[in-house]
Amino acid sequence: MLKRGPAKKVTIYINEDAQHHATALHDAIMTYLLNHGVSGATSTRAYAGFGSSHMLHTPKIEVLSQHLPLRIEFIETPEKVEEVLPTLHEMVSDGLIEVQDTFVVKAVRKSPKPQPKLPHQKKQGPAKLLRVFLGEADRWHGEPLYDAIVKKLRMLEIAGATVYRGILGYGAKGHEHRRSFFHPTRDLPVMISVIDEPRKIEEAAQAIEEMLDDGLIVISDVEMVRLLRSAAMEEGHAGDATR
Repeated sequence: MLKRGPAKKVTIYINEDAQHHATALHDAIMTYLLNHGVSGATSTRAYAGFGSSHMLHTPKIEVLSQHLPLRIEFIETPEKVEEVLPTLHEMVSDGLIEVQDTFVVKAVRKSPKPQPKLPHQKKQGPAKLLRVFLGEADRWHGEPLYDAIVKKLRMLEIAGATVYRGILGYGAKGHEHRRSFFHPTRDLPVMISVIDEPRKIEEAAQAIEEMLDDGLIVISDVEMVRLLRSAAMEEGHAGDATR
C-alpha cells in the first residue's frame, strides 16, 4: 500500500488497437498491474493525438478512429516500479513509457467499518394469519388490487405483508388461471399473506373485504416467532414471520 513519501509515476502511451498475444494491449497491461499488486492504475482514452509517425489520429476520420491514443497511469513505490517495469518494457513494442519522480502527499484506503452485532430480540405468542386470494388482473381505482391492498395494510400499520404470484390455479368458478406461451399475461392467481395480532388482523380483514369483489379471505390461528436484530429493523422490514 502506498504511503506518504517519495514515489514513482509511470505513464504509458499506446494506441487503442495495439495487441498483445491476441489481447488488447491496454487490457493486458491493466491485468498485469492488478495481478502484481500495483496499488491502482487508470486508463484514459484521448480525443486526438499523433506520435512519432506524425499521423493525426482523430474520431473525425473514421478509418483512424480505432487508432486513438490511450494513456495508462499509476503511482507506486520505487521498488514496485522497478519490479514491474521490465515486463511493461517488453509488452509495449509500439508506444512510450515515461517514469517520473513524484511525492505522495496523502494515500488513504477506506476499509468497510465492521457492523456491530446488535442484540437479538425475540417476540413470540399467539397471532392470526390472514391470507387473501385474488387474481392478478383485479383492479382497484385503476391500479392492481394487490398493490392497493398492500398500501392499505401499510396505512393500518400492519407488521408485514408478502405478495405471492402463482403459476397455476383455479377458483370457485372453475376457471383455470395459468401462464402459457399463448397467454403470457393471463390472470394469474395472487395470494397476500399477513401475520399480526388478532385485533389488527380483524381490522385488516374488514378493510380488504370492502375492496375485494371476487376472491377469498382466510384467517387462521398461528404461533408467531419473530426474531429481530434491533427495534429499528422491526419498523423497517416487512418480512415473513416463522409460522
